[in-house]
Order: sequence, then structure tokens, then C-alpha cells
Amino acid sequence: MRALLLGWALVASIAAPAVATPDKAEVAATMKRATRFMVEKVATKGGYVWSYLPDMSRRWGEMEAFPTMIWVQPPGTATMGHLYLDAYHATGDAYYYEAAKKAADALIAIQQKSGGWHYFGDFAGEASTKRWYDTIGKNAWRLEEFQHYWGNATFDDAGTSEAMQFLLRLYVEKRDAKYLPALNKALNFVLESQYPVGGWPQRFPLKSEFSHHGKPDYTSFITFNDDVAGENIQFLLYAWQALGGDSRVRDAIVRAMNVTLVTQQAKPQAGWGLQYTLDLKPVGARTYEPTALVTHTTAANVKQLFHFYRLTGDKKYLARVPEALDWLESVKLPADQVKGGRAYPTFIEIGTNRPLYVHRRGSNVVNGEYYVDYNPANTITHYSSTRAIDVPGLRREYDRLIASDPQAIAKDSPLRAPQPLPRYFLVEEQATSDLNTEKGARSPEALVKSLNAAGWWPTELKATSNPYAGDGSPTPTPGDFSRIKVGDATDTSPYETDHPVVGISTGTYIENMKVLIGALRR
Repeated sequence: MRALLLGWALVASIAAPAVATPDKAEVAATMKRATRFMVEKVATKGGYVWSYLPDMSRRWGEMEAFPTMIWVQPPGTATMGHLYLDAYHATGDAYYYEAAKKAADALIAIQQKSGGWHYFGDFAGEASTKRWYDTIGKNAWRLEEFQHYWGNATFDDAGTSEAMQFLLRLYVEKRDAKYLPALNKALNFVLESQYPVGGWPQRFPLKSEFSHHGKPDYTSFITFNDDVAGENIQFLLYAWQALGGDSRVRDAIVRAMNVTLVTQQAKPQAGWGLQYTLDLKPVGARTYEPTALVTHTTAANVKQLFHFYRLTGDKKYLARVPEALDWLESVKLPADQVKGGRAYPTFIEIGTNRPLYVHRRGSNVVNGEYYVDYNPANTITHYSSTRAIDVPGLRREYDRLIASDPQAIAKDSPLRAPQPLPRYFLVEEQATSDLNTEKGARSPEALVKSLNAAGWWPTELKATSNPYAGDGSPTPTPGDFSRIKVGDATDTSPYETDHPVVGISTGTYIENMKVLIGALRR
């Protein structure tokens, strides 16, 4: 889903032509003015969603939100907190540290008793949250994870992981004891929710009541989707580095790395699925995620195995990588079927190695359904049926690592030697070419000029949604909704509009601030 997140936000800001590179004082002043607007005009008790109409009459996270809600999924409240700490490190201005504290306070206010977070929090309380689920949530046809109110926390989409990492980073900044109880709750949440075999469920505490279209509730299954294991391992590594050598943390890291090994399937289908039952069999999740092996998940797990080898120097993590790469090559589409460089079908049938393709029919969540067959025509567009995977690149990296000295490659591992947390979390993600660009709508000079008088960067909000208009009809609305992201007028799923309005984007603010912070750090 992370690609969707940026789809809400990363639209070019309206900008005047670049004339001259601004001095650092201009850059700092622009950053401060934009941040004051977000903190003092946009935030809800210190928290944020993803986008807003200028009059605040509507707002969205991944879905439309009530005014009392804040979003946890990136680029939400924790992402903003990370950005503020990056800005604080770049400027030394305590205003940014205070803004980060406000974001942390908002996250702590919506942290669940278990220690984790949901996709969002609602300051109006549980009754308001249930009302949202009974209206907007349950009518989002393609976002099945929002159709049911479980009342527990989720590891999906890195929301809980990013919130945990941000609280850890904020605590380490000044060792303010105020943040330690929430941080310890979050750490215990990760440790308590981990299965003995090393994996994590998608949601915790465990639930099983949402049987959907005859499929079991998938939220208790061991989950690789959206890098659940990788995100949790990263948090645990940071906790290991920053909070001291807790043996529980190290044990959890090792078990989490090993679950990737034990869930790899046997040759000749030596790949991975999105989820697994507790007896380690691949299993489907949402109704458009069939029980299958999954090519992009396999590629992601191979990259994780490379990472685990660098952490440990143990070549057991490389031992079966060639089998996985051979399997990926075996399912590659013929050249005449490859479009846009996407040569690998997303879902592969277990046992036959045949591609599985997902379709839908109907017009809304009531009368609509997803189904799977072998026909590559007319597939859904909100979940890609094919993937672009650089298998030759993965082979080159494997060859390099298998020939390396294990002791040398792991000598700087955080599992072997204490390391400080990164000073910057978001700015380091920015490509050097972006940081140093002198032209274009996102150059420092253009961003200084394009911040409007109110203090925000005008952004076309290309993603929108139908307002809640009542539950869908059992009778399909005439029309073909099979390949678009939204159904009839009762479908509350987000979609890209041909008539975007200009509004306020949290994601645009974050991306523009990263450029300006980079300019200060030159």
C-alpha cells in the first residue's frame, strides 16, 4: 500500500520558475513558516491525516477521516514526527523538537492498551470509531481491512512500526522519561505478539471473527505482506542499540530472521507466500489475495536474507537463495506478454506453477465480489497482476555475498557492536540528485517561492473518495467497474479523480521539507 500513500501526496507543488539559489536564511524561514502552519492550523491535538481541503470540510488518510481522527499509517503522524526531528537536527531550532513532542503526545493518546496502534485513532472515542466503521469503513469495496472493526492493533502498512521507531528516537534524543512508559508498552507489544516460530500476525491481540466471502479471518496468520517482519526487526534492532542489551530483544530478532528460512517452500517452488498458517502453510488473506506463492514477496524475502547475512555473517541465510531465484525465473512471462517491464505474475498457483489472475464483478461491497482464474485479461488495477523484479541484480548480489568473508561483512553489525540511531530518518531517503537539484518545481528556490501566503504548498489532491451515501444496493449499478478503483456512488474507496482540487497535503509538506533540510545540510 505504500505506493498508494504517496499517490495522495506527491503531486508537484505549484511553483514559480527558479531564479537564484536561496540563501540558508531564506530556506530556514520557509521551513519555519510552513511548519507553523502545519502545527498551529492543521494538526488535530498534535496529529495529522494525509490531505485536507483548504476549508477543512473534508480530509483523508488512506480513506476519508472524521475531523476528530488522526492517521498512523505513513505519511501520517509518526512520519511528521520524524520530519520534525530531522528539521531540529538540521536547524537546532527548538520549535521543531516541540512539534515532534506534540506528534508523540498524539500517538500516545491513541496508543492501545496492548501497546500497538490501529491505522488511525479517533479522539472522539470508540463510539465515533464504530460509527465510522458502520458507514465509511464497511462500504470501501476494495479496502477490506477497513470493512470490519476488530478493536485491536495492526502491524499492516508500517504504522505501528513507524510509531514505535519515532517514540524510541524521541526518547533517545533527550532521555525524557515522559516517553518511556509508552515506549516500553510498544516494545512489549512486539515481543508478546510474536509467535514462538518467529513470525507476527497482522493484528494483535488475536481475533478470528471476520470470515469474509467464505474465507477465514486472515489477521492471525503469520504475515510477510507489507514487510511486517522486516519492519519489526528494524524496530527491535534500534531498541537493542538504544535501550541496552535486553536478551528478549535479541532472541526475538533471531527468531524473526529464522522464520524466513522455515517458511520458504521446497523445490521446485522455492518461494514464499504473503501469509502462513501456524503450521507454516501458505494461505490467502483478502479476497483478492488467493492462497498462492507470491513473486514480489519472494524477492523481498531474498533481500531480507541478504540483510540477515550482513547482520550475522551466517551463510545459512544465503543457502537457499539460488533456489528462490531459480523459481522466480521459472515463472517469468514470455517476452511477448511483458508490459511495462513487469515480467513476473504476482500470484503463482501452488503445485502447478501457473499464474493466477484476480478479477472482480459487481458495483459495490454488497453485490460485488473478487474471483481468481488463469485468464490474464481484464484484471483488477488496484492490485497489480504482474511485477517488475530484477532477478539478475539479485543474483549478482548473491554472488558477491556468498564470496565474502562472513567476519568482515558483519563486523559493524548492530548485533555485534553498539551503534547510535541514525541522526536523520527521512532526509537520508532523499536521493542526492534531488537534494542538489537546481531546477524544477521541487528545487529549494522553487519551494521558497511557491509557499503561499497562508503558509502551505498548494497541491492537486488527485486522490479523493465518494462521501458516504448509505449502504450499497444488492442490485449492481449498470456499468463496468471491474478495472477501476472505485465502484458505484456508494463505494467509499479512494480513487484518482480527473478533476482534482487544490488542497493541503501532509505528504507534499514532508517531501518539500526534506529538500529544504537537504539544502541546509549542503
